[in-house]
Amino acid sequence: MLGGVGIASSVVSYVVSLYYNVIIMWCLWYLFNSFQSPLPWEHCPTFVENNVTKIVEECDKSDPTSYFWYRETLNISGSIEDPVTINWKLALCLVVAWIIVFICMCNGIKSSGKVVYFTATFPYLVLVIFFVRAVTLKGAGTGLKYMFTPKMERLADPQVWLDAATQIFYSLGLAFGGLIAFASYNKPKNNVRRDAITVSITNCSTSIFASLVIFSVLGFKANNLYENCMDKNIAKLTESGMYPTGYSATNMSYGAYKVLSSQAGFNNTAASLGLRKCSVNDNMDKAAEGTGLAFIIFTQAIAEFPAAPFWSIIFFLMLLTLGLGSQFGVLEGVATPLVDLALFPWMKKKPLVAALLCGTSLVLGLIFVTSAGNYWVTMFDSFGGSFPLMLVAFFEVVGVVYIYGYSKFENDIKFIVGEKPGWYWRITWKYVSPGLMVVILVASVISKCINPVTYLAYDVNTANNISLTYPVWAGVVIAVIILSSALCVPGVAILRKVGIMQYKPVRVATVSKGSPYDDEDVNNFQSTATMMRNTDDDQNDQKDVGYGSDESVRLQNMGGSGVGVGMGLPHV
Repeated sequence: MLGGVGIASSVVSYVVSLYYNVIIMWCLWYLFNSFQSPLPWEHCPTFVENNVTKIVEECDKSDPTSYFWYRETLNISGSIEDPVTINWKLALCLVVAWIIVFICMCNGIKSSGKVVYFTATFPYLVLVIFFVRAVTLKGAGTGLKYMFTPKMERLADPQVWLDAATQIFYSLGLAFGGLIAFASYNKPKNNVRRDAITVSITNCSTSIFASLVIFSVLGFKANNLYENCMDKNIAKLTESGMYPTGYSATNMSYGAYKVLSSQAGFNNTAASLGLRKCSVNDNMDKAAEGTGLAFIIFTQAIAEFPAAPFWSIIFFLMLLTLGLGSQFGVLEGVATPLVDLALFPWMKKKPLVAALLCGTSLVLGLIFVTSAGNYWVTMFDSFGGSFPLMLVAFFEVVGVVYIYGYSKFENDIKFIVGEKPGWYWRITWKYVSPGLMVVILVASVISKCINPVTYLAYDVNTANNISLTYPVWAGVVIAVIILSSALCVPGVAILRKVGIMQYKPVRVATVSKGSPYDDEDVNNFQSTATMMRNTDDDQNDQKDVGYGSDESVRLQNMGGSGVGVGMGLPHV
């Protein structure tokens, strides 16, 4: 019934990999631009007009880091509907990014595992350094206060819960085929409970620690924008000479300006002089989010470091290694089942499968290097990895707990770690997790149906993001992105029901004496633990058919695919 869950997971992984490599592309672009002093995002560009040097207006309205991101990097259009042009500088970086991924995929899981030792530890060193610098910046306290001040009204927004769930899914790798594919290389008695608890605690702790750095820099940036706004308003007021009684150019401080702006009639003066509203909180509310966070916020912090180019190189190398590590995991959830299933004879060779995936992804990914590319990345990020991931995770939980059977799964865990899961795991797996996912999914779908689906577009006139509604054709694309994976589950179930698609059952020879499964029918699908026991006996005689080498033994007799096409529970 749930054979399509594995396919759906692979489809989600492929969709995510399409746009995830764009982040690696941006890292390469910023890394290449880091080999110069001063950094190109430290100052606004200038031009000469009538022998007067002026700052580019778009940059003057925002700040150098935002200008470099939106104009120099993305050359962004006003909306997703505007005519698009290819950004050939980014296109070249995208080609380099996919070549790197292809080479690493060809080297296989063994080399990837070694690389992870570096990619998992190096970011912590960089993060600690950035933390020390960030908390000492002017305005950091404002950012930290903003971080720990909850907005309770936002809890009523289903999108907040969907975003939070999606973030957890991304950071932990849940519902991605890559997590299961990598797990299939583990030893049969790997302590999965210890790993689950350790990874969860480490992940959440790292997220909080990284948030301290991010919000400290956000506070610094918001404070800079506020002071820049105040300076410009005071300068205009000084030039006009329109002072109320008791004020002059010599005593017009920030405090005096605040008092003045609260007086009756000041709004008319502000309107006539074109004074802007200056607010630190407003700047925090408009702070960068999503994909632009690292490329706007952290570059602001980098610019404040001594020897800024050096720290820029270090930071983007770190971001590049993190991105590549995640990309390997995501693509592994696509490559492993393709190699295992071997729909065509040539698919048994991993390099050919890697070339197919990277080549098609590169061609499809060209949409992300157009002037509207950032809007496409946002679309794929918002809909390609949110609803589908939740659906896949829901069906995985249902498949394991209610179809495969919680008691069997409990015995599997006991065989692996030596004891059954406690009451906490039973409650969360059987009730809490599926219940929360259903509530979030239903509430999110209702919210999307009631409210127009919008995205943030860059307005060159104000140098700020504005909310626009997706056009009808974009809504069709969104539906295709979601349904491409969501329909896999009922689609495969229907095809199997009518006999079009069949899976060959895995046959297991014998079960060791004393196993809790002695009385089970070993001629059909067995519990994971039973199949792992037989796999353990034959490990020395098997090879990794996915990689064509004698690397870590794949548990090939556990369902045929790294994402569980044959069973609801392929690997633990």
